[in-house]
Amino acid sequence: MKGNSKIRSVLGNIDTIIACVVLAVLVVLTFAGVIFRYVMSQPFTWLEEVQTSCMVWIVFAAAGPAFRAGNQVAIEMVYDMFPNVGKKVLNIFISVVVVVVLAYLFYQSIGFINIFLQSGRSTPMLKIPYWLIYGIAPLSYIDMVICYFWSLKKGVKSEAKEALEV
Repeated sequence: MKGNSKIRSVLGNIDTIIACVVLAVLVVLTFAGVIFRYVMSQPFTWLEEVQTSCMVWIVFAAAGPAFRAGNQVAIEMVYDMFPNVGKKVLNIFISVVVVVVLAYLFYQSIGFINIFLQSGRSTPMLKIPYWLIYGIAPLSYIDMVICYFWSLKKGVKSEAKEALEV
């Protein structure tokens, strides 16, 4: 059972793991880039491409965990003004809006990636295909929807609400 639990934990946090690994790569390469540029006078000409790609992956990979932790952007002051019945209606409305927006972004990202696949465009220096850089987007939108409903089911509150309750 413990082995199964560990695998389940890793799979349940794969988005966080990806974001952390890519962040570590970004930090190490940026630090190395500074050393090579200013100490050895040998700048990495390709570093900006990798940094930009890493930032795209970090943002998309960390979006799901932000939903799971209740750290997505919210205007809770308006929500808190509603009575309990109004909050239930508002929760349903918010859920519909979240799913519709994420579904629209998912659909658009597929078209966007198709353009890169058909054109064969890649980065100038390292020739990294753009579809690979932005290929995380559709997966991220699916992850965000799953994490959003998981957080609703678990009753996850934002950090601001939790701080007020202490």
